[in-house]
Amino acid sequence: HVQLVESGGGSVQAGGSLRLSCAASGSTDSRSCMSWFRLAPGKEREGVAGIESDGSTSYADSVKGRFTISQDSAKNILYLQMHSLKPEDTAVYYCVRDGGDWNPEVWGQGTQVTVS
Repeated sequence: HVQLVESGGGSVQAGGSLRLSCAASGSTDSRSCMSWFRLAPGKEREGVAGIESDGSTSYADSVKGRFTISQDSAKNILYLQMHSLKPEDTAVYYCVRDGGDWNPEVWGQGTQVTVS
């Protein structure tokens, strides 16, 4: 099975930037859709950004124009570049292997992002 390990979270002031990384190992599949989800206290989980095996991307309206998802297929690393961060972006961010249409199948352990 695949293992997903996120890194890059932290605390930042509003308007700042962070880049999250997710290293995949184990039974990786280049055909898989990969996504970033986030979960904040008192809120429903939200699919933030997704990338298909052909490189096409999808974003939640709340992050369009501010977040960019990308991947280095050779290294099995998924990225989420976040700019113009807002306090409402505060959440635990999870790297996910996605079954399509925001259906997470495998989760990483999560990384905390705090925007103040």
